[in-house]
Amino acid sequence: MELQTRGLAGGLNENPFGRTLRAIQTMHHLLTPILLGLLLVGCANLPLARGDFNVLVFSRTLMFRHASITNGITAIRQLGAQHGFQVDATEDASWFTPEKLTNYQVVVFLSTSGDILNEEQQQAFRKYIEAGGGLAGVHAAVYGDVATEGNWQWYGEAMCAAFTNHSAIMPAVVEIEDAKNPSTADLPKRWSRIDEWYNFIASPRGQVRVLATLDETTYQGGTMGSDHPIAWCKKVGKGRMWYTALGHTEASFTEPPFLAHLLGGIQVAAGVKRADLTPNRNPQR
Repeated sequence: MELQTRGLAGGLNENPFGRTLRAIQTMHHLLTPILLGLLLVGCANLPLARGDFNVLVFSRTLMFRHASITNGITAIRQLGAQHGFQVDATEDASWFTPEKLTNYQVVVFLSTSGDILNEEQQQAFRKYIEAGGGLAGVHAAVYGDVATEGNWQWYGEAMCAAFTNHSAIMPAVVEIEDAKNPSTADLPKRWSRIDEWYNFIASPRGQVRVLATLDETTYQGGTMGSDHPIAWCKKVGKGRMWYTALGHTEASFTEPPFLAHLLGGIQVAAGVKRADLTPNRNPQR
């Protein structure tokens, strides 16, 4: 069909069909960016899909700094990409406000050290946890004068153990006590691995659910005897705490069993995987 005809003055005039087509094309160019913008805004306001959640990794250090922190952040980001959760990482304590913390289902303390939060930030974090948020602590995140937040009583009560010292890096055997917990379900009953092994002033057993213990007969440097918890979890108000003393080495964050352990712990602390948080009083071999 001919869309253009020559007018009496020799110019080109569009016939009605041509004018309609041009109008449609113009509207298309004008509306496309508007509709796209509305679509993006709408998607941004949609709730997270089932199974999706947000993780804040906090790795501020004021005392000893573990070289494995960088590896840990990378590993958690990769786990998020593989398992459907979003990851933000920071060492800026100003993120610990009620407004910002509500964006996350779990905060990971990744080998933090020292008094990493001021009093206002401590209050915001405590309220966040007790209202239903989650804390996943890795290695040096445990309470203690030469670990994390050794002057904050609430944090010590949440962790239920205080760091005292550690062995050299060496092989040892971790014994899984709760094989149903998502952080230990995929691990062998006796898990041999290389790490730096923490000792605590006293056992947290009876206050927490012990997930795994160390067999002190398999390495040198243990001071806790036949019952040496190394990973545990508990309820804190309406929230959840999960802790593992593993993860000193950079290699830890490339080991599939350790990554499965870490992933399950994050999911338990976030409340997206069910787990028994009831304290266990007697070792179960």
